[in-house]
Parts: sequence; C-alpha cells; structure tokens
Amino acid sequence: MNIRKDSGLLKWILIGISVLFLFVMLILPLSYVMYTAFSKGIKVFLAAVTDKYALHSIKLTIEVSLIAVVCNTFFGIFASWLITKFQFKGKKIISALIDLPLTVSPIIAGLIYVLPFGRQSFIYPYLKAMGVRIIFAVPGIVLATIFVTFPFISRELIPVLTSQGTDEEEAAALMGANGWTIFWKVTFPHIKWPLLYGIVLCTARAMGEFGAVSVLSGHLRGRTNTMPLYIELLYQGYDFTGAFAVSAILVLMAFIILVLRSVLESRDSRQLRQRKGSRKDRNALQQKGGTDYGRFTAGYREICRAS
Repeated sequence: MNIRKDSGLLKWILIGISVLFLFVMLILPLSYVMYTAFSKGIKVFLAAVTDKYALHSIKLTIEVSLIAVVCNTFFGIFASWLITKFQFKGKKIISALIDLPLTVSPIIAGLIYVLPFGRQSFIYPYLKAMGVRIIFAVPGIVLATIFVTFPFISRELIPVLTSQGTDEEEAAALMGANGWTIFWKVTFPHIKWPLLYGIVLCTARAMGEFGAVSVLSGHLRGRTNTMPLYIELLYQGYDFTGAFAVSAILVLMAFIILVLRSVLESRDSRQLRQRKGSRKDRNALQQKGGTDYGRFTAGYREICRAS
C-alpha cells in the first residue's frame, strides 16, 4: 500500500471509527444521563441533589476519597522511591504486589477485608470490646477504597524515577546533602507533575468505586452509602430522576478531574522535554570539563547549603 497516497483516506476512516465508537459508548449515554437529570425541571433536580441522604452520600464520597488519596500519596512516594533508588532482595515481589489491586476483582477486594474483620474473625471480639467497627462502617469503606486505588500514584512515579536515574542524587550525596534534602531539592522537582497526575487518577477511581465498597458498606442509608451506592439505591427504588440527578453530579466531578488531568498531562510533557534538554546540556558540560562543569555542580552546592 502506498502510504503517501492512501494515508488521507486511512486517516479519515480511523477518525470516523473513533468518533462513532466514542459517540455510542460515551457521548450518547452521558447525554442521556444529563437529559434525564433535568427532564422534570431544575427544581426537581435541585430537590434530588439537596436531599439529606444525597448530601450525606456526596460528603462521605469526598471524605473517603480524600483519606484514600492522602494515604496512597505517602505510600506511592515511598514505594516508588524504594523500588527505583535501592537494590534489595524481594524488590520484584513488592513491585508485583503493588499491581495486585489492578488484577483483583473489586468484589474480591471487599471480601478480603470481610474475612479478617468480620464476626468470624478471631480479632472481632477485641475490636468489639474497643468499640471499633470495620465492617458495615466508614472504616471498612476507607480500607476498600485505599486497596483498589493504591497502585495509581506509585505507577505514575516509578517510570519517571527510573528514567531519571541516580546520578543527580549521588552527586548531591557526595557534596554532603542528607536524604531529606536530596528528596526535596533533587528528586521532588522531577516528580511533582506526575505525582499530581497520579493523585488526579487516584481521586477519580476513589470517587467512582462501587464493588469493594458495596461489599463492606452494608448499604446503610444515610450512614455508609457513597454516591455510587446511593445512585444504585435510587435506581432500584424506581426514582430514575433522583438517580440520574446524583449521577449528573458525579459526572460533573469526573469532568472536572478530566480537565485537571489534561492540564497536568500537558505540564508533565513540557517538563519532560525540558528535562531532556537539560540532560543534554549537562552531558556537554561533562565532556568540556573545567569551569563550565564547575558551574553545573554549583547547583548541588547550593542544595547542600540550603540543608
């Protein structure tokens, strides 16, 4: 096939297939959700989303998502730093375990916590004596959400830290910088945009989680229902307008996250190009030697002084 002659036709065929697929699988269903949410008027929509149970589900979803994102941010940074900057036995096992939630069904993820914290567990009497409830309570929802979302941040950071290498950290260490200073002054500037990108993905996944949360929540209305669970409850009760109204709020939140993701992805790509350019400049300075390379290493001396 002559690519030069046929590329125009092929391009439009691929564009047509892509647009058709997105229209059928994404645009049409979302448009129907928004249409149904407002089909009975703005007053009915506002009444549905300001109902006390709806407000509680929105509040609980945001709280659980924030807790999960904070926990996974710390874990993602520490795990990715450990895997990329240190050599030790069991490194591949830890890396494989990080990906486990991506391969496990959310229903199984919920059952994982039912077994050790449920009534049949040997630690249940101790938890009950201390007044701690995990199953059918908010702590169980938090645990399930953390489990299904913890790979997202670390998997965004590991490729970046791997491509960065260890040369800059080693240079800073040789000049006297401690580990904390090396992280904040050398490592963190390289990962800040991928980190934010991972946080955005983690937040989106946490807000939309259904399976694992459904197993552990008990579907207690006004107590353990997150937005996806509350939407299901309304839909099963034939309150279609209310279900689609709350769904519209969830779609709006997802759209905001999508915009943030696009912005951060753009910033990350720009920073990657700048980093490649600076790395070429550094290699040129190393080849030249002398005072020019001394100017390059002066940056690390400033880091050490700042510590």
